[in-house]
Amino acid sequence: MTDLGGRPEEQPESAELRSELTKTVRGEVSFDVTARALTTMDASNYRRVPLGVVAPRDADDVAAVLAVCRSRGVPVVARGGGTSIAGQATGTGVVLDFTRHMNRIVELDPDARTAVVQPGAVLDRLQEAAAPHGLRFGPDPSTHGRCTLGGMIGNNSCGSHSVAWGTTADNVRELSVVGAVGDRLRLGRDWRGAPDGLRALVEGELALLRTGFPDLPRRISGYALDALLPERGADVARAYCGSEGTWGILTEAVVRLVEAPRARALAVLAYPDESAAADAAAGLLPLGPLTVEGMAADLVPANAGLPRGGAWLFVETGGGSPAEARAHADTIVRAADVQDALVVTDPAGQRALWRLREDASGTATRIPDTVGGPQPGRGPGPGGEAWPGWEDCAVPPARLGAYLRDFRALLAAHGLRGTPYGHFGDGCIHVRIDFDLISTAGVARFRRFSEEVAHLVVSHGGSLSGEHGDGQARAELLPAMYGTEMVRLFERAKDLWDPDGLLNPGMLVRPHRLDENLRFAVLPDRPVDVEFGYPADGGDFSAAVRRCVGVAKCRTASVPGGDDVMCPSFRATGEEEHSTRGRARLLHEMLAGEIVTGGWRSTEVRDALDLCLSCKGCRSDCPVGVDMATYKAEFLHHHYAGRRRPAAHYALGRLPFWLAAVTRTRSTRLVNSLASVRPLAALAKRLAGVSPEREIPRLAPETFSQWWSARFRDRVRAYMRERRRGGPGEGTDEGGSGGRRFASGLFPGFGGRTVLLWPDTFTEHLEPSVGRAAVRVLETAGLAVLLPPRTVMRHGPIGDGVTRGPLLLGTLLPRRRHRVCCGLTYVSTGQLDRARTVLRRTLDLMESYLVMDDLAVVVLEPSCAAALRTDLPELLHDDPRAARLAAAVTTFAEALERYAPDWTPPRLDRPAVGQTHCHQHAVLGDGAERRLREAAGLTGTLAGGCCGLAGNFGFEKGHEEVSRACAEEQLLPAVRAADDTAVVLADGFSCRTQLAQLSDRRGRHLAEVLAEALENGPRGAGPA
Repeated sequence: MTDLGGRPEEQPESAELRSELTKTVRGEVSFDVTARALTTMDASNYRRVPLGVVAPRDADDVAAVLAVCRSRGVPVVARGGGTSIAGQATGTGVVLDFTRHMNRIVELDPDARTAVVQPGAVLDRLQEAAAPHGLRFGPDPSTHGRCTLGGMIGNNSCGSHSVAWGTTADNVRELSVVGAVGDRLRLGRDWRGAPDGLRALVEGELALLRTGFPDLPRRISGYALDALLPERGADVARAYCGSEGTWGILTEAVVRLVEAPRARALAVLAYPDESAAADAAAGLLPLGPLTVEGMAADLVPANAGLPRGGAWLFVETGGGSPAEARAHADTIVRAADVQDALVVTDPAGQRALWRLREDASGTATRIPDTVGGPQPGRGPGPGGEAWPGWEDCAVPPARLGAYLRDFRALLAAHGLRGTPYGHFGDGCIHVRIDFDLISTAGVARFRRFSEEVAHLVVSHGGSLSGEHGDGQARAELLPAMYGTEMVRLFERAKDLWDPDGLLNPGMLVRPHRLDENLRFAVLPDRPVDVEFGYPADGGDFSAAVRRCVGVAKCRTASVPGGDDVMCPSFRATGEEEHSTRGRARLLHEMLAGEIVTGGWRSTEVRDALDLCLSCKGCRSDCPVGVDMATYKAEFLHHHYAGRRRPAAHYALGRLPFWLAAVTRTRSTRLVNSLASVRPLAALAKRLAGVSPEREIPRLAPETFSQWWSARFRDRVRAYMRERRRGGPGEGTDEGGSGGRRFASGLFPGFGGRTVLLWPDTFTEHLEPSVGRAAVRVLETAGLAVLLPPRTVMRHGPIGDGVTRGPLLLGTLLPRRRHRVCCGLTYVSTGQLDRARTVLRRTLDLMESYLVMDDLAVVVLEPSCAAALRTDLPELLHDDPRAARLAAAVTTFAEALERYAPDWTPPRLDRPAVGQTHCHQHAVLGDGAERRLREAAGLTGTLAGGCCGLAGNFGFEKGHEEVSRACAEEQLLPAVRAADDTAVVLADGFSCRTQLAQLSDRRGRHLAEVLAEALENGPRGAGPA
């Protein structure tokens, strides 16, 4: 049932539970649509709809929640970062979110090498606290930037350094737990904290416990009851690790810290294939490496810079000095039988290589070159979807190569594909497989394969889980590994800890079936009607949304990798609904229609997307390529179809139209004068939906095109005068030389290459100085610069932005002039019908150029270039001209690098600060810009992240706080720290505006900096 607002009605039982929890818990109690929708899934294939979410403030709150839920028979599930891959962080009762309040590092004792942490503390925060003391927490999953210590303890997580420092269980000293019946327990050795009856249970089954567990470094499956053996210290805390929240709710942990190596080196060992790499891994362990990680070529970009091979081992070594670490790595290279090898000692180079490995859990979900085109549940060509489901088994390291060969054969027998990678030194393999989890036949095959591979793992002496736990994905298969007698013992232990069976039921014991509760089952079975083409997803919006597999790289509190962008709004607010994952989850539930029932009219989805900056950072930084900017534009288009839009959509979303109107009516001075009157400016901002804190940018008195046209006409007149006097312009066009002389006369230094310079709205009306500077630099480099036409060229282009063509009868007929436009502001506000009209008109204007094979369109504004590269062909996917124009787009630096390779820029020899534009990072890449800066002697690295203005976003009312927070993350601190000699670079108009309004420094486009240097005549300027 739904209420009149389109939201599902709250059932009486749920309302009573919410009311009682609100009275007894000091933390937040959220039973609303958004909170529930955000916690239906983790990073697994499974989905469950909770009744509500509670963010406890302390252990008393946890006890209160358990008491209320126990009285009503409601299940309770503990949730950390929500990155669990086996489904154990989802549930149908009350979900406890520890990341909001219980997330502190309570104490750190460097002398004892211990830390006291709360369950919601993120691993990276512990590492940062321990680093100044030369310490660290040993286990480090690839999700270290967002996984929590509570989740790691619940799963007994490991990470890449487990060959040196073990699993989480190896690094836990004491645990504080609230039991299912409300008792406060302090778990430790010698039976400390054990519930009544547990010791008697163990002592009655000593023979089974001593013989029923495989001896593996990565045996995570089942309960670790063997840790309770007397010869192992009867360690209740260690036994609790990996219990997946089914024994009690963790509220605090004392963990061991280890000494971090002062220096590290990374040896990358190349092998012909993954089996050869797996065979070699165990032999490296006696040499004492910190890590032995394996990856195959399937997961590695072609330009990754790895040594020649089909698979690689990443072997990290440590030492007291860089030389010692390097010597250790060299020893391993000499001992290894490799095809090729590389040793990296540079920390930045090591980080770049480790990012390849850390992103694998997302990268592996897209399998390239699906044979036979789109298939149900596998996504459309050219790539297929791949899922967890058999994510992390472990076998004895010496058996890994043999297991992988058998595993590959089993995949082939079932017609499945997957790319294994992972912790080869521990015999633990991760793999995403292209299961069809939508059709009945596909789900049945998923089940058959899981059952067969479980027996295969056991035949090699392995564990069904080597890191992520059993959850729903593997718990049903535990009898294959342990036998029925041990599984019954697990059930008896669970009953002692949780007599009512309310703690994360269905996990580990008495499990749900592995093919139940699949998250894809609720999605529409037919493609949704959409505007964008979604070429990577076969036009299927559902397939685009389900790209998000929940690895949550978007939930990191700091910019991952230093220069990444995703996800600035989450880092500003810390709210799940403002992360890329959170928004994808809401869109998923919108399509499902069970919780979010409003469809495209959903206010919950609208509100979550409202703070999306459309930075496109997720398009490049998300391992699976979620493109939330496009999804937002799609949603806004449908949400406001036939309805009144926010005022900012009309004012800022149609900015090109309004600015063109001002120019056409010659009212620039009047507009600037009115905007300088504070009361009038305040009224205008209020009517336009603009934040009152924002200043209205001034319009340029002369547009870039006006400057260009006047300059072009002057050059033509000068050329014609010279020609009449018999100067260089005279001659015939033999073999094309006349045309070249014509161009040489118009463009001094012309080297034969013509480029079109795109007059974007910001350069045209607000900062034409950027366009003038670009023309100066491009012409100095020997390029002829023309502008796109303003009317459809029926007789060939002239390129001055004004001239129509030869004087023929049709030319004399009046035609309305237009300007090319990338449609960016229309797209970002979801006005896709208008965007499509503007873009088709742009293609009409450009059509006579689009037949050229070597067309080069130089776009100075990164956001406009990105829109032409991506939004244009994806929105007009039915128009072949769109792809041709997109392919012709180059940035300013790319144009100089490609078309004037012999030109040497002027040397500035100054430091540079600023920020790489987020669209530049996400869509265009900044390699050419970096090389141009280096050639010009501009030293330093530009910041990552997003400036926070993001076009219309930062101007819209209600966005000021988030906009400023984004700027304060990297951009403003970097600029404040720079000395007066530093050049502040900001190629985007938004970035420059943000700097102008929030700092006392002026940012400039790289073209302006180079043009100024040319004017001042530094050494090295001009053609080489």
